[in-house]
Amino acid sequence: MAKITTPKTKKRFSKRVKTELGEFKKNAPMTMLALPAIIVIFIFNYLPLYGLVLPFQKYSPALGVFKSPWCGLENFKFLFKTGTIWPAVFNTIAYNLVFLFVGTAMAVMFALLLYEMSNKAQKIYQTSLLIPYFLSWVAVSYILNTLLDVDHGMLNKILGLFGHEPILWYNEPKYWPVLLTLTNIVKNVGYNAVIYLAALTGLDSAYFEAAKIDGASKLQQIWYVSLPMIKPIIIVMMILSVGNMMRGDFGLFFNTTMNSPLLYKTTDVIDTYVYRSLMNVSDIGMASTTGFIQAVVGFFLVLGTNLVVKKIEPDSALF
Repeated sequence: MAKITTPKTKKRFSKRVKTELGEFKKNAPMTMLALPAIIVIFIFNYLPLYGLVLPFQKYSPALGVFKSPWCGLENFKFLFKTGTIWPAVFNTIAYNLVFLFVGTAMAVMFALLLYEMSNKAQKIYQTSLLIPYFLSWVAVSYILNTLLDVDHGMLNKILGLFGHEPILWYNEPKYWPVLLTLTNIVKNVGYNAVIYLAALTGLDSAYFEAAKIDGASKLQQIWYVSLPMIKPIIIVMMILSVGNMMRGDFGLFFNTTMNSPLLYKTTDVIDTYVYRSLMNVSDIGMASTTGFIQAVVGFFLVLGTNLVVKKIEPDSALF
């Protein structure tokens, strides 16, 4: 049935268009400032989206994306039927859960400690905490290697002083859950701590002065004033982290382990699994299928987590 358009509806639509154009003209300078960033985001985030068809194709480099034959859900069936991906999925989720809770706790703790320091000391320690964040994982892997090397590693030298045999760290998977967790925290805790520190710095000092007048100790001020006030920021950061629950940090799991096959049992995650599928087997369809599942699951995890937070505490929800 055709929609009837009345003069009144046309007038309302015309008025709305004029209002929107007026707002655009008013904000034109700001829009132009944002234009380079919009173009970069469009090129790198939206143009590659045509690759979403690859999981549903039997991709052939000779035929290209648009001429490769369609295979429906065959890639998905094969991926789950072989079962080789499940250990990587388990490792990815387990590591991300540990990184989420331990990393958040450490970042909040460092932010609270920095907040209590003088401005000069705060800047020194803040810079020290941030330096590891700006190091590449390649550089971090070589630093870690100086600690773990069999012959010249610092840890094996210390063990030798106490009469212990050197440990072949890159051959023993049991040590790596702890090593990877520590490495990830050392590298990223400074960045997250600065975010929480910014939230603390923005708090009104009147809250703390009132707590002091009431006789609250430093620990009580932290527990009853600081943490409740920055709780919305903590929740938002955790929701965003949940979206990456199915994604492993490729640099962390590939470079720091030196891609040692003997460590795959405890260090193989979805991203390194995709890399090997693409580089060793040249199975582009399988690699794309895995990436597609990561994106979809991550999207629904963010929606689900936000929905739970919205029901429990609406003011802390992301949207």
